[in-house]
This record gives sequence, structure tokens and C-alpha cells, in this order.
Amino acid sequence: MLAFGLGAALLASVLFNVGIVLQALDARTAPKQLGYRVGLLTMLLRRKRWVLGFVLGVVGVWPQVIAYSKAPFVVVQPALALGLLLVLVLGVEMLGESVGLRAICGVVAIIGGIALVAWGAPAHSESHRGGFLVIGVVVFLTAGVVAPFLVRGTRFDTGMLAIFATGFGFGATNVATKLFGDDVDVSHWGNAVAWGLVGLATGVAATIANMTAFQRRAATTVVPISTSVQTFLPILLEPLFLREHWGSIGYDGVPIAAGLVVALLGNVLISGTHAVSDLIGDAA
Repeated sequence: MLAFGLGAALLASVLFNVGIVLQALDARTAPKQLGYRVGLLTMLLRRKRWVLGFVLGVVGVWPQVIAYSKAPFVVVQPALALGLLLVLVLGVEMLGESVGLRAICGVVAIIGGIALVAWGAPAHSESHRGGFLVIGVVVFLTAGVVAPFLVRGTRFDTGMLAIFATGFGFGATNVATKLFGDDVDVSHWGNAVAWGLVGLATGVAATIANMTAFQRRAATTVVPISTSVQTFLPILLEPLFLREHWGSIGYDGVPIAAGLVVALLGNVLISGTHAVSDLIGDAA
């Protein structure tokens, strides 16, 4: 089950990031005055190439749901970041940039981090905690992505706020997707629909915040921070909304902790590659 879930996560990551690359070609030309506005999305929805990238992202949600239902949350989350490797390759092919030592080290770090997390992960036997705790976690993450929309045009409307809002928003989407998959497995269709709608809403808000962030700050700043927040914040919050059998982890959880740190380092290294970070920034 672990291998199947990991494979589904990797497939989802490929679909997501191929879509990102396609969207990059149009999103990087978006007018800055459309930041934090729905009009930014309506404009892009009129461009066929951007729509194709969007469709690939939507298709990727299904293997993501399967991954969450078959593998531990802490395995799926870092695995989804592996798509950065595909962006690296496509960035080299499209932009004519060479892969330096920094990028190679990032590749090795991510692969090693995923291996460590998978090795130390507990048996897959998760269940949800009480309803208030589950809802509270999602509300907290959702508040993080809604905040910049509420303070738009004020002195609090900064590029850094947009970066963190992006991470919070996609983190909320990941958690809602996880809860959606679990409810589908036990045929709780009402709850599944509710979590699906939450995931859709937070995903749209996060997309708008993400594109706004890249209009205001350098990609080498946006990518490492937003990727880190959206990947690891849900993992840190996991004990609040899931009952995972952590007593079954090996070596007192050292492999998981080390794997998360190493994978994070790999993301930072790859995101620092100028050509790739620019491509991710324009697309995201």
C-alpha cells in the first residue's frame, strides 16, 4: 500500500508540474494591477495553453486523493514536491540553462529525504480526530490565505504576506483533499462533498495569492518559503486532526525528522536555480 500510495503521489506531482510549466508561458505576462483579483484568473482562462495546464492540475487531484488514502500523510506531502525535478528538466530544455552543482545537490537531497521519510513512516492506520479539531485546523490555514485579500491596498499588503498566504492556502487544499479522500473511502458522501468544495475554494485563493506574490518578490524568495510552508505546515499540524499510530515508527522518529529537513533543503537548493525559480515563479 505504501508503494502504491507513493506512486500515486508521484503521478500527481508530474501532472501538477507539467501543468505549471504550461501555465507559466501565459501567467508571467499577467498585468500587476490584477493582483489579488479574480480578473487575473478570468483573463488566463481565455488562453488555451493556460487552460490545458489547469486541466492537467485538476486531473492530478485524483491520484493525489488515492495517495492520501493509501500512504501516510507524511510520505505523500514531501513526495508531491518531487515534481520540482521535472520543472528543472523542462526549465533547462525551454530556457537553455545548464544544471549546476546546486541543482544536482537539490535532486539528491530530495530523493534522500523522501527515502528517509518513507523508511521511518508509521503503519497506515489513520483516523480523524473530533470534528472541532479537524475544522479548526482547516479554518486556521484558510485564514492565512484569506488575510491578504482583506488588507489589500493597506500598509500590510506586502509581498511577504502574499508568499505566506500561498503556502497556507495550498496547505489548506492538501488537508481538505486528504479529508475528502478519507470520507470517500468510508462512503461519507456529504462530508466528502463539503471537503471537496473547501479544497476547491482554498486552491483558487492560493493560486491568486501565489501569482500576486511573484509579481512583487523575487522567485528565489517566493519559491523556497511558499514550498516549505505548504509542504511542511500540514505535517506539523497533522497530530491535531489525525490519529496516526506513531508508536510504530522506528528509531524514535529520527528518519522522519531528518528526511523532512533534507527534503526541505533540496527544495531550497533547486528553487535557487535562477532559470527554474523564474519559471516556477511565473507559473505558480
